[in-house]
Order: sequence, then C-alpha cells, then structure tokens
Amino acid sequence: MKQAEPISKDRVPFNYNLVLIGFMGAGKSTVSDYFHTQFGMEVIEMDQIIAEREDMSISDIFETRGEEYFRDCETALLIEMQARKNVIISCGGGVPMRERNVAEMKKNGRVILLSVEPETVLTRLEDDHSRPLLENNKNVDFVRALMEKRRDKYEAAADIIVRTDHRSVQEICEEILSKLRAMDGESE
Repeated sequence: MKQAEPISKDRVPFNYNLVLIGFMGAGKSTVSDYFHTQFGMEVIEMDQIIAEREDMSISDIFETRGEEYFRDCETALLIEMQARKNVIISCGGGVPMRERNVAEMKKNGRVILLSVEPETVLTRLEDDHSRPLLENNKNVDFVRALMEKRRDKYEAAADIIVRTDHRSVQEICEEILSKLRAMDGESE
C-alpha cells in the first residue's frame, strides 16, 4: 500500500479500541501504523506481545505448549485490553476463529475486517519469508482455500468490513473513520 497525505492532525477521540482482523497481507500492520502516526494511538500487535511475554516465537509456543495454550494467551490479552481505550489491536489471523475471542473484542472495541483478494496477498507477501503457513504454499488456490475456510467467522465477527485491494492506506483509513462515525451516530 502506498503512503498518502495525513487524514488530519487531530487526535481521534475514540472511547473504545479498534480491533483489526483479516487474513495475512490484508494490511492490519499498515493501517495500525498509520493510525499510530496520525492520531497517536498505541498499537498492540497481539502475536508480537505474546511472543515477547513468552520469550519465544509463535511457532515455538505452538510446538512446546500447544495451540490451545497460545489461543488462551490471545484471549487473556483481549481481556486485558478491555481496561484500555483508544488502542489499535492488530490480531493474528486465528483470533476471530474462537467465539470467546470475538465476544471479548466487542466488549470495548469495534471490530474492523480488512478484506483482500488472494492475488493481492501473494503480491504483498511475495518477498516475506516470515510466515510459515505460506512459505511453501505461495499460490492463489492455497490462499483462496484458507481464506474461504475463515471467511464466515471473520465476517460474523466484523462490525465493519473494508476492502484494501488497490487502495492507499489513507483511502482505507478514511473509509474506516467514516464507517465508525456512522456506527457512533456522528455526522461527517
């Protein structure tokens, strides 16, 4: 995604958190960074926080402690974030697959699904070798099948859905802000 001019120099006064979900390569980190830069919002990259707290990589956590333990760490972090506001929480791809997590996200947040086509994912991640799931599966059929498996849960969790294909981060963030204002009953 290309960078663009800032939306506004004002701080965004949300009284809730923004919870970003979506497939890898959808733009969660890019959108999080933009909101951080433009509005001073703190960014919580869930996978990064969990890896730091456990002092091991996500794949090592899965291997030594199991997926259930990792998923419990995600749930605990979402519960912890309920005491905060005006934070952007960037979720790993599996977070919305657990219904409890969706319930916890919505207690003090708006869930924003960043939606993307498989071809865009592959273009954005072609030089990224840090995603074990994709490393030997960089093809449209694999990505499409995995997206399809997650689609219903992602869409059910989302308060708003924003497409990110072929759009600047500014265009994406303006749409997010517009949809949030509409949800909150504010005029543009």
